[in-house]
Amino acid sequence: MVRHIPRWLARAPIPLYRHGFGWLVGSRIMVLEHRGRKTGKRRYAALEVLDREPGALLLVSGYGPRSEWFRNIRANPSVRVWTGHVRAAPARAEVLSAAETRARLEAYRGERPRAAAALGRILDIPELASAEPLGEDVAERLPMVRVRASA
Repeated sequence: MVRHIPRWLARAPIPLYRHGFGWLVGSRIMVLEHRGRKTGKRRYAALEVLDREPGALLLVSGYGPRSEWFRNIRANPSVRVWTGHVRAAPARAEVLSAAETRARLEAYRGERPRAAAALGRILDIPELASAEPLGEDVAERLPMVRVRASA
């Protein structure tokens, strides 16, 4: 059973970022501004950055494909990113393929075993905390998103 983070705690970084104090939170957390798929209203999600690439951030949907932010970016991949001193930078979200998600999670598990083990415990995905091969359905349970800065 996936443990849910209390809503107030999960949303706590959002006002800090919106008022220019995101740098206080550190580099592991970012805020993703996206549009509601039905209302079109701006929505915000504070998310952990799993990894970084040049010009892009990698995120996982810890609560799976049914997370509201994940469903919204699938419907409208144009987003804005708030991280560190960067405020509302335009970006584009892309859901990674199952094969790339598995490869990224395998690499993450090898590079950051303690962080992967903690993530596995929190999200009830025990193979993240062990040396077992990742399940075939890991990309369905833990979809990954690349958010790339727009020009």
